[in-house]
Amino acid sequence: MKNKILNLALVGVCAVGAFNVTPVKANDTNLTYTVDVKDIHAIENSVAKTIKVDFVTNPNNGPTLGLLHNVDGSGNNPYILSETDGEYTYAFKDMNRNGQLDDYEDWRLSTDERAEDLADYLVNETDDQGNKTGIKKIAGLMLFSSHEGNSAAGLTESQKQYLTDSYVRNITDSADNNVENAVGWTNQMQAFVEESDFNVPVDFSSDPRSTAGSGDLYSSAAENSDISSWPSNLGMAATFDEDHMYNFAKATSAEYRALGIVTALGPQIDLATDPRWLRNGGTFGEDTELATMMAQAYVDGTQSTYAADGTDLGWGLSSVNAMIKHFPGDGAGEGGRESHTAAGKYAVYPGNNYEEHLKPFVDGGFNLKGLTKSAAAVMTSYSIGVNSDGTALGGEYVGSAYSAFKMDLLRKVQGFDGVVCTDWGVTSYGFFGMAWGMENASTTERHYAILENGTDMFGGNNDATPIVESYEQMVAEDGEAAANARFAESATRLLKLTMNPGLFENPYQDLTDAKAIAGSSDKVEAGYNAQLDSIVMVKNADNTIQEASLNAKDPKDMTVYIPMVYTEEQPGIFSSTPAGWSSSMNLDVAKSVYGTVLTDIEGVDDEGNTTYTTPDLTNVDKVIVGMRSPMNGGLFANTGRYTKDDGSFGYYPLSLQYGTYVADGENVRKTSIAGDTLADGTKENRSYYGEESRLINGHDLTIVLNAVAAVEATGKDIPIVVSMNASGPAIMAEFEDKVDAIVVGFSVSDKAIYDVIEGNHEPRGLLPMQFPANMDTVEANYEDVALDLDCYVDSQGNTYDFAYGLNWTGVINDERVKQYGHNNNEEVVSELQLSATDFTLTYDEAKKADAKAVLAKANASAKWSVDLATNEDITLEVSAASLDALKAVGKDGATVEVTIEAKTATKTKSVVVKASVDKQKTVSDPSTSPNTSNPVDTSDTTNQGVLIALAGGALLVLLRAVYQRKINKS
Repeated sequence: MKNKILNLALVGVCAVGAFNVTPVKANDTNLTYTVDVKDIHAIENSVAKTIKVDFVTNPNNGPTLGLLHNVDGSGNNPYILSETDGEYTYAFKDMNRNGQLDDYEDWRLSTDERAEDLADYLVNETDDQGNKTGIKKIAGLMLFSSHEGNSAAGLTESQKQYLTDSYVRNITDSADNNVENAVGWTNQMQAFVEESDFNVPVDFSSDPRSTAGSGDLYSSAAENSDISSWPSNLGMAATFDEDHMYNFAKATSAEYRALGIVTALGPQIDLATDPRWLRNGGTFGEDTELATMMAQAYVDGTQSTYAADGTDLGWGLSSVNAMIKHFPGDGAGEGGRESHTAAGKYAVYPGNNYEEHLKPFVDGGFNLKGLTKSAAAVMTSYSIGVNSDGTALGGEYVGSAYSAFKMDLLRKVQGFDGVVCTDWGVTSYGFFGMAWGMENASTTERHYAILENGTDMFGGNNDATPIVESYEQMVAEDGEAAANARFAESATRLLKLTMNPGLFENPYQDLTDAKAIAGSSDKVEAGYNAQLDSIVMVKNADNTIQEASLNAKDPKDMTVYIPMVYTEEQPGIFSSTPAGWSSSMNLDVAKSVYGTVLTDIEGVDDEGNTTYTTPDLTNVDKVIVGMRSPMNGGLFANTGRYTKDDGSFGYYPLSLQYGTYVADGENVRKTSIAGDTLADGTKENRSYYGEESRLINGHDLTIVLNAVAAVEATGKDIPIVVSMNASGPAIMAEFEDKVDAIVVGFSVSDKAIYDVIEGNHEPRGLLPMQFPANMDTVEANYEDVALDLDCYVDSQGNTYDFAYGLNWTGVINDERVKQYGHNNNEEVVSELQLSATDFTLTYDEAKKADAKAVLAKANASAKWSVDLATNEDITLEVSAASLDALKAVGKDGATVEVTIEAKTATKTKSVVVKASVDKQKTVSDPSTSPNTSNPVDTSDTTNQGVLIALAGGALLVLLRAVYQRKINKS
């Protein structure tokens, strides 16, 4: 560490330092710092207590410091250092308690300077016996704890152990949103590490925790919630509104800071290019432009702190690091399966569309409008990438954290120099572990390989041992200087995660302030407005849903019926969710809106099982049926795979229809693109052809049909409204024509749904993903290609395409639709494409050249730029003049220009390549003698796309490619 250089200028600190202060000469007479001692809330081992903290206010807009209260013989805190700079006297924290102001403790320096100073010190730190203690501390910075879900317990003994033994400084906070508990827990842990031998503040991180409704992967975090509530990411995308995303990011980052959280494990910016993928609900949909805009606004609003007038101040007291995930995009799991388990460890690219998945990262997360410039961190995906031909993306059948190809793409091609973190469990294998492609390696070997690739952090690891062992291996192989440089590089990046948000100055929270910030009325209102605007009305026959003033009855004078619904057991590797009944909508919320709420009548069958039957609906004014998009299973349930009686694995389809789906259509892949290498050296076939779906919420369709029958039994015209809580697309053909209105919400509150149904808010949401017509088009879809489905056309003639939605007057066609709409199911232009390469012929080959041989030699191919059913067949030809020129070449050889043409009924495209003809051989070569037993007709100058039997019937080459697969991609 370097000692302080005096008289540093303060101008410009806001651009490069940890805090968003703009030091200027103050107008008041306060030229020195002041100290205020406060008792703050803390929790240790489930016991609430207070701890004394000195809060130090610096003059001239310098940052407020927070450190444990200590007094020396003079009554002062010995760990507050002071320095006069011009006419001001500033305070600094003596974090390492050495009595000197070190560079990393000086908040006037840039974050880069401070982080490099401390990193340099750590790689060289040794104890009295010469042991490199600093390397273990850097290893602690690289660790990310497993999920800690009980903030009410505060700091526990087990947490103290890994904070001390392995120097873990990154905590995965999966607790609820109780502000009092969160503040008590984080304050106590920060106090504990402040007094330790490694007093770098703790980086508390969190997955998304602001989702309003159920059905989202992170909905449980909303329980006991003291913060604002918003739609899921997919719901935010349904608003198609950048302002909503900025409002979300600014509000939730301030609330995260109130909870003591400084790193967001998100946003998830994978492109949802397969409608079956189990994590679509956490994405911003399938459209690249929309997802990129949303990603950019999310990260910008999360990382920057803003002045009262909205000015972007860069890093500051409301800033939260964004860890965008999952690089390089994980939405192309084969068959929609998900890579948390072995069932979905392969991402496939049958459309050769890999680079499209990079764009939300490159053009969004790495290209911010605001002063923080780029996302602070990136989380890599689990999956092994596989090309359309079954070869490994980048040449290695390994998960992303182990892939040199993917990491070079991130570090070298994109130049990303922020923190890179693995997803949780990639260094483990077995009961819980995703070391895909490295299953047979040791734990240390996995850590070493990941570090060598340029990754900085290990998600879910509490033990520093394999990291320290990896350092020792680096020393042995590359020398101590190289190993130190590699560890210092990661340490510098990692220290910025707590320096940039200002935790080196003050890691403590005042409970009163935190409660004022979290869940404030402005944030709650903004979140609810986003919920309302995200709801998509896809059907509204006979104006079933209209402006409230036009309704015949006030809701308080209405009787509504809401059915119960049954969900099958959902197995998982940690625990199983038992089967059971629940209300399809929140009945308590419904009772606050409507005068009378009816639901199904509970009973018991002969075997003692609970049953529900539909009541008499004669006096009902409206039926509201809650549905969920089809649920195939959870992330940790090996969804899509089962174990056969012989112990081998079988696979079943993930379905978007509610009735049983048998995967035996012509578009079902009979041989999977990806698969494990089996013991006998063959490739596993993961096809599910002929298998049945295994939905756990098929009963959702049953309750809709039961409600329809019950209404018909009354003989009355009772409107039926379906409210679908969606985490992805659904096939609506099974029920749409039987109901009057359908609204789709993406994990929003039922209160917001009722407000839309009763006309208190005009719907303006748009579908962020296509809703397919049937499973046949889903099977035809390429996992890596967006917007390639035949969309459902309902009984009103509306197409459930991307960017489709209704308001009270009809189909929405506003500026959002004009910007993002694709018209995917309308006619698009497909261009004829032709490619060929230069080639070489022997003299004898030229003499007997025909079109087939020339096309094969030139690797000629033709296709349509967009695959449509209306595309014409393509014929490849070689011009007669070119064939004549080849045959006319003399014995000395020559280079001939050859014209190759692609022709359809209406179009022709040509390309000219060069054919080099070698000299005639002077010695007879039997291999080039004429085939007199099977003469070839060289007069045929065309290729009609038929397999031609030559030389005794051997199949030589297929020259015609017919692109009949129907995908509608603009």
